[in-house]
Amino acid sequence: MQDPFSFTFLVALLGLCVGSFLNVAIHRLPRMMEREWLEEAAALRGEAVPAPGGERLSLSRPRSRCPHCGHMIPALENIPLLSYIALRGRCRQCKTPIGLRYPLVEALTAALSGYAAWRFGFGPATIGALVFLWTMIALAFIDFDTQLLPDSLTLPLLWLGLAFNLRATYVPLADAVAGAMAGYLFLWSVYWLFKLITGKEGMGHGDFKLLAAIGAWLGWQILPPVILLASLAGAAVGIGLIAAKRLNRGAPIPFGPYLAIAGLIALFHGAAINAYLPAIVPLP
Repeated sequence: MQDPFSFTFLVALLGLCVGSFLNVAIHRLPRMMEREWLEEAAALRGEAVPAPGGERLSLSRPRSRCPHCGHMIPALENIPLLSYIALRGRCRQCKTPIGLRYPLVEALTAALSGYAAWRFGFGPATIGALVFLWTMIALAFIDFDTQLLPDSLTLPLLWLGLAFNLRATYVPLADAVAGAMAGYLFLWSVYWLFKLITGKEGMGHGDFKLLAAIGAWLGWQILPPVILLASLAGAAVGIGLIAAKRLNRGAPIPFGPYLAIAGLIALFHGAAINAYLPAIVPLP
């Protein structure tokens, strides 16, 4: 597409619609996982599978409804951002406030999608960037809510990163493979070292897979600054929450959101970061 502004605008509109779907995925995917675990546990114990309460959840069914009054949300009340503004942030039926997160996720997804289109232009790099950032947004919010990083998102993201780099869309394939290996093994090593020293688990296995996916997309060279940025952001937020007495000392803090933020920074500004990389990791 020759007009970059039109392309950016169209991709931002697409991102707005995808953001609406991501809100559904963020809410439902952990509950779908919990249901699957209950069924698997019951089957292993030789027990009858517990009867589901209400309709069985999927990403497409049942239709969205108000969690307070059960009002089924029609299409005109489900237009990204516009419906929230028109309804003044409240359910049309019971007037219960609608969480501010819903329009924020939609706006964030639209803004980052448009920026990806402007940054990478028309071509496979933008397609890959959109897949990467949409998945990162979903993972960040799911981990923030539940401290879960679903394999159904992290593992396809890892393999897609390698697939996009078969033709070096972002980095040479060898760097992508090394990035996936190094990302997983680094946090795996940190996990086991911490567990051997303290007897406690310092992070979840999903963090290994998420960093491996970032390495598969952006190469092993970007991993040190990604880890540094994520660690600094996580520490700053954790200290701030403890100081504000909104988090107890020793309470677990999800690391996935900070890895996702650092991964998105690296996606868009990896070249600038790599310009300073020799000061962090000496290259041959």
